[in-house]
Amino acid sequence: MGDGKNLIPGASVDLAAQIGMLWDLIKAPLIVPLLRLAVYICLAMTVMLFLERLYMGIVIILVKLFWKKPDKRYNWEPIRDDLEIGNSAFPLVLIQIPMFNEKEVYKISIGAACNLSWPSDRLVIQVLDDSTDFVIKDMIEKECQRWASKGVNIRYQIRETRGGYKAGALKEGLKHDYVKDCEYVTIFDADFRPEPDFLRRAIPFLEFNPQIALVQARWRFVNSDECLLTRMQEMSLDYHFTVEQEVGSATHAFFGFNGTGGVWRIAAINEAGGWKDRTTVEDMDLAVRAGLKGWKFLYLGDLQVKSELPSTFKAFRYQQHRWSCGPANLFRKMVMEIVRNKKVTLWKKVYVIYSFFFVRKIIAHMVTFFFFCVVLPFTILVPEVEVPIWGAIYIPCIITTLNSVGTPRSIHLLFYWILFENVMSLHRTKATFIGLLDAKRSNEWVVTEKLGDALKNNKSAKQAPKKFKFNIGDRIHLTELGFAVFLFFTGCYDFMYGKHNYFIYIFLQTITFLIVGFGYVGTIVPSS
Repeated sequence: MGDGKNLIPGASVDLAAQIGMLWDLIKAPLIVPLLRLAVYICLAMTVMLFLERLYMGIVIILVKLFWKKPDKRYNWEPIRDDLEIGNSAFPLVLIQIPMFNEKEVYKISIGAACNLSWPSDRLVIQVLDDSTDFVIKDMIEKECQRWASKGVNIRYQIRETRGGYKAGALKEGLKHDYVKDCEYVTIFDADFRPEPDFLRRAIPFLEFNPQIALVQARWRFVNSDECLLTRMQEMSLDYHFTVEQEVGSATHAFFGFNGTGGVWRIAAINEAGGWKDRTTVEDMDLAVRAGLKGWKFLYLGDLQVKSELPSTFKAFRYQQHRWSCGPANLFRKMVMEIVRNKKVTLWKKVYVIYSFFFVRKIIAHMVTFFFFCVVLPFTILVPEVEVPIWGAIYIPCIITTLNSVGTPRSIHLLFYWILFENVMSLHRTKATFIGLLDAKRSNEWVVTEKLGDALKNNKSAKQAPKKFKFNIGDRIHLTELGFAVFLFFTGCYDFMYGKHNYFIYIFLQTITFLIVGFGYVGTIVPSS
């Protein structure tokens, strides 16, 4: 019996010794060279991202200081009533509002569209309802009938199937006879609420500049202060609009259509081949094809449309999957078409392929995840591989500072935003690979859930408190928890044996992975 007691500890020591010997055996010839190669690749991607951010930072400063305002660069004058010809001075405009089970917000967008300041006989509002819930369908149809009874030219359209999802609905909407005389189409998602003067400010750019195909407005967010998750999203999206869209508009008259809050020339849509459902970013697909036809786009930063950010982590993850997978999948399908195009300059083709797609839609996700969540922690366990301080600290800090210009009010949240973006880069990188490989989930479309005033109403309603559903699949995220364990181990190792003090960052990143892994991000919606 005495010998039996010593058997397991002895076996454990032997196993540990064997693992140690195996590690020493493969470390020098295999692990070190592979990790060193990974460091070089990550440093190269970091430099690419840094130069892209620096370029855009310089351009946006020049734009703000020296560029003419859009109404000075292009022809613009207000469209006024003509006593002789009446309202026919105003072009016929179609408003499309695609919907899918939008119970909480359908009244907001329909009401905002119906209140636009534009002659009623020169405006057609089209509600494209793909809802599968018949109760919600009935509510939306009755809301349309209510506005129609007030004299608004509003049409309620449904389809037999949801083929093509949003792209299919928009494409089907343009086929109706009453749309044939419309020159322009404005698209608002169900949570968007334009100001009454939206069309009067946007349409003249299209009316008096026949080379312009698209006028894109800036999004503003009515619920950005709802929780920390919405504040993080506001920081990312404000940079996108303030810098990326502005730079693309000013330098190449090209950028990605944001899918909503924009006005298209219908002739440009038709010339580009119409709406296509081959990816989950039908908006970007159309923009790239129209850009390759030589059409110009205009971004108006001072034309703003209120909208809603997803406030639940589940909705946010689905949205980010679509926004990361779609562009990568579109890049795969269009890169050779862009290369062979004869209508645009070489410089514009380089901009679209390298800057717009490769760096912003692919490299940006991958370097964030691989460098800061995988490679850098691994170098702690393999001290033979060094990461230069300029690549680990200086350049990332400059990139982060440049990213913060869009939302000065949230600069105090900048460090947590970095940690949260590192966690989300895990999902974005996964989605990017799915898109590049055209894998099974590459065309997965899940409509982003909008809560509207539902949470506010639940809080204010005088009723018994509702129970919160605990769905372990929605709340516990094993991948994030697995990375938290890995980072905690490397952080402890660095604290005991390391020399660079990376453990400070790594422990903070571990905490962020744990917060997300246990589902304590965003709002929690009570059960009915």
